[in-house]
Amino acid sequence: MSTLNALVLNCTLKKSPAASSSELLATELVAALAQHDVESEIVRVVDHDVRFGVSTDEGDGDGWPAIRAKMLAADIFVVATPIWMGQPGSVAKMVLERLDAEISETDDEGRMSTFGKVAGVAVVGNEDGAHHTSAELFQALCDVGFTIPANGVTYWVGEAMQGTDYNDLTERPEKTALTTRTLAANAAHLARLLKGSDYPPVS
Repeated sequence: MSTLNALVLNCTLKKSPAASSSELLATELVAALAQHDVESEIVRVVDHDVRFGVSTDEGDGDGWPAIRAKMLAADIFVVATPIWMGQPGSVAKMVLERLDAEISETDDEGRMSTFGKVAGVAVVGNEDGAHHTSAELFQALCDVGFTIPANGVTYWVGEAMQGTDYNDLTERPEKTALTTRTLAANAAHLARLLKGSDYPPVS
């Protein structure tokens, strides 16, 4: 199998080196992707000076262009986010706003620069809402040209109104481990298919 590349954006609100449940789940996904010959990098967005906006470069030291370059070089793109108030965290929403610029970044045949790239989602939180959060992210990622594989999300949510985080657990829940392995396998499989046969020109 040919080696693929993945970029995982950790959209935690916490700067490094603070412990992050999103980082933990992202790390586990990276390990699962490695089983399918995928080389991955995790970028914690808040460690970079990413500006608000909807362009590819907001200027004045904007940290997004460097992250975008990594995204464009990757075959697989994953957004890992906590749930806050039943929704994707604010950092993930800022990432989606920056990705909006890809709609106008097309090649000579009308295809967005993200065509042929696979996207996945990883979600953690202490309340229900993983399905809603992944649905919001899936729609946005699809709108800007990414392809979503079957079972394109892995997630963990704790009991409602409790304070236990994913990185507080002493053992990984098998269901979450299974969805992580499934996302990794399906994303790698789809990325190889798309790498060998790109989408047709946009008429």
